[in-house]
Amino acid sequence: MSAVSRPGRGGWAPWLYLAPALTVLAGLLVYPVYQLGLISFLEYTQAQVSGGEPTSFQGLGNYTALVRDEQFRSVLLATVLFAAACVAATLAVGCALAVLLTRVRAVPRLALMLAALGAWATPAVTGSTVWVFLFDADFGPVNRLLGLGDFSWTYGRYSAFALVLFEVVWCSFPFVMITVYAGIRAVPVEVLEAAALDGASQWRTWRSVTAPLLRPILAVVTIQSVIWDFKVFTQIYVMTNGGGIAGQNLVLNVYAYQKAFASSQYSLGSAIGVVMLLILLAVTLVYLRLLRRQGGDL
Repeated sequence: MSAVSRPGRGGWAPWLYLAPALTVLAGLLVYPVYQLGLISFLEYTQAQVSGGEPTSFQGLGNYTALVRDEQFRSVLLATVLFAAACVAATLAVGCALAVLLTRVRAVPRLALMLAALGAWATPAVTGSTVWVFLFDADFGPVNRLLGLGDFSWTYGRYSAFALVLFEVVWCSFPFVMITVYAGIRAVPVEVLEAAALDGASQWRTWRSVTAPLLRPILAVVTIQSVIWDFKVFTQIYVMTNGGGIAGQNLVLNVYAYQKAFASSQYSLGSAIGVVMLLILLAVTLVYLRLLRRQGGDL
């Protein structure tokens, strides 16, 4: 019996098992992405939606308009920098707490996990509203504790981004913490004991032993964090009241929403969505390629 025709190996059997899930994914992902790309090549505004004017093909006209738009370039740069800061902070906090979970006893570990899962389970709108209240200039307890008086966190561009970053990290680190903790618990004890016998410090053990073994898990949480943080919408929209003063805290997702629904320029909003999709795909592929070159297995 050939290798291709063996039961459970090769052939069409795996695809038959995956067919139901692939069908659902095609309906939920492929078709919407197709429609998004199609609209991005058309002139599609409120006039076309209402039937007052015919839809016309624009080719790359919408993308050319975005490239020439100075605000789009500024928002793109702000989105990349903000997402990078969120990913770095989330991974740092999540990994540090995952290591802490391996150092504490059962009761503190359970309490920390429950608190983290509570933050993770909190809806984004609710969490954002609570954080706005905590840092409110008039009634928030944070300013009183820090002695900042009536300082407004949402007035300045960088302080508003910092406030949103705190909330994003707060609701995102539990996924990293639990995932990395599970990976650490799966590391063979003999390996860690050998590193300790060789005189390696905890930091050296993490950097030279644990982290390389956790590379596939770190790849997953990093890619997930990049996707989540790059397309942040709710936190920015709620905490900065739609993008901040004069749009100083806009990110691509909020900018696309404003173009598509506030300005009824659906084709430009779709073009921004396609750009975001291509950027995320490129970042994911580059990261996986670098990981594979370093010897990581996914």
